[in-house]
Amino acid sequence: MNWSGGKDSSLTLHRVLEDPAYKVDSLLTSVNAAYHRVSMHGVRRRLLEAQAASIGLPLQTIELPEQPGMDEYEEAMREKVCSLKERGCTHAIFGDIFLEDLRRYREEKLESMGVTCIFPLWKNPSRALMQEFLEKGFKAIIVCVNTRWLDKSFCGRIIDEAFLEDLPADVDPCGENGEYHSFVFEGPIFKYPIPFEKGEIVSKEYKGPEGPVKFYFCDLNY
Repeated sequence: MNWSGGKDSSLTLHRVLEDPAYKVDSLLTSVNAAYHRVSMHGVRRRLLEAQAASIGLPLQTIELPEQPGMDEYEEAMREKVCSLKERGCTHAIFGDIFLEDLRRYREEKLESMGVTCIFPLWKNPSRALMQEFLEKGFKAIIVCVNTRWLDKSFCGRIIDEAFLEDLPADVDPCGENGEYHSFVFEGPIFKYPIPFEKGEIVSKEYKGPEGPVKFYFCDLNY
């Protein structure tokens, strides 16, 4: 299970755990090894480990440098996938919803290694997925926003109906285009809630294909 710690992977895992056709072996997460945080989300490794412990599944990580190139990322992924295949894994599960290029990339890379990709949320309407997420009893906090779509006020908010209503019209409710990322701390896949305290909100700029992109991150302390 390709695990980000956010809402889409949580809902995906919930569906898969209820499907007797699958047996989940491990959670797999890319981690910034320099800062011990989940890649793109900025969540501390200790919170990631706390999620895995509450879920009751082994955690596997892909340890990446601070700003890995594609070659570095793909080599690290290849090594990890090979080790998981040796454990008997045959499928890779993703929480992607509608990004065709990303799905095609995953399928090309993994199926060339003999691993089949599964996308349980594929083509489900984003608003319906968010309603399902809330109705199932999941709780999540926004840990990262892309200022191209959302301002600082959204960072650190709890996902609820008010949050969804406040999203601008051009923002996907699931944040599928990278508008925001979340950390799930409670829900039916967890044996117990993940305790945390909100820390400071910081901004960082990254180089994008069309120039610098600014993000806000809400630090969570465990």
